[in-house]
Amino acid sequence: MAEIINLRQARKKKARADKEARAAENRIAFGRTRAERDKTKAEKELAERRLEGHKRDDETS
Repeated sequence: MAEIINLRQARKKKARADKEARAAENRIAFGRTRAERDKTKAEKELAERRLEGHKRDDETS
């Protein structure tokens, strides 16, 4: 026989878990110092420039 669950409690439990996951993402995104944000931004820009530099030109004119 299947276990009986209260749907209202299940929905609330899922909502709490979703809210906690979103809070964890926000702590990572917004809980950093300016130096950390600048470093991440610089690393991302460097990676994009390197990727662009390695792309081939397909112009066959």
